[in-house]
Amino acid sequence: QVQLVESGGGLVQAGGSLRLSCAASGRTFKSSTMGWFRQAPGKEREFAAGITWSGATRSMAGRFTISEDNARNTVFLQMNSLKPEDTGVYYCAAGRRPFISTNWGDYDYWGQGTQVTVSS
Repeated sequence: QVQLVESGGGLVQAGGSLRLSCAASGRTFKSSTMGWFRQAPGKEREFAAGITWSGATRSMAGRFTISEDNARNTVFLQMNSLKPEDTGVYYCAAGRRPFISTNWGDYDYWGQGTQVTVSS
């Protein structure tokens, strides 16, 4: 079982930055692929960034950077040059597959989400 807790969301003006954190625990966490997804009101959940156990990363935009601490206890999402369209609930996810998937259905564990609001 993997437990994920997100933090770091909030209200920011367009052009600003936020750093989201995902505190992870659980027996299988260290071999999981981690991902960040976001969901805007009325829209489907979409991929933001992912990182494999070996450190390979992928993000939907150059403004977003995913990283993790050395112990793989915390995964971060650094978001720069934020835009109003980046507004939504951001979720941390863990998946057993050894590759980064942009499909939210390929992830097995989810956090509760953290709200990000970007004002214009």
